[in-house]
Amino acid sequence: MTNSNLTNPPDWRNDTVLPLPLEVKANAWAVDAACSGNPGPMEYQCIDLANGSQVFHFGPVHGTNNIGEFLAIVHALALMEKQGIKDKVIYSDSYNAILWVNKKACKTKLERNPRTEELYQIVARAEQWLRTHNINVPIIKWETKKWGEVPADFGRKNK
Repeated sequence: MTNSNLTNPPDWRNDTVLPLPLEVKANAWAVDAACSGNPGPMEYQCIDLANGSQVFHFGPVHGTNNIGEFLAIVHALALMEKQGIKDKVIYSDSYNAILWVNKKACKTKLERNPRTEELYQIVARAEQWLRTHNINVPIIKWETKKWGEVPADFGRKNK
């Protein structure tokens, strides 16, 4: 079953307004990044899967898609902690970003220069946050091949 076959949630699924696959938890946030070129203008966002609302958006700034995916997860973790949210999960379609978060380090190869310095400062702050906080929120890999695009997707993929 792919996301393209889903139109509305079934009548009995009262935990979401989105057409989510059955195995996807609705008590969750989904994050994704988009980058026009790599590097290029990058932005990321978070969507609440229960109601489809945008939780946050950042950018665009000059960066890479992988950095955006990493920062989106850290942003979601920090916001959940700040708001006292302990019962949600985070979905991300980026294996690299999940790995970087688990290792508490953004392993980007983006050139550090005056154009990217502000982003590097944000990355450093995110890495510091990861090193100084316990992560108790599950970060789950969004299975794009099975479920279609993550709900936080910007919908700009080249066809």
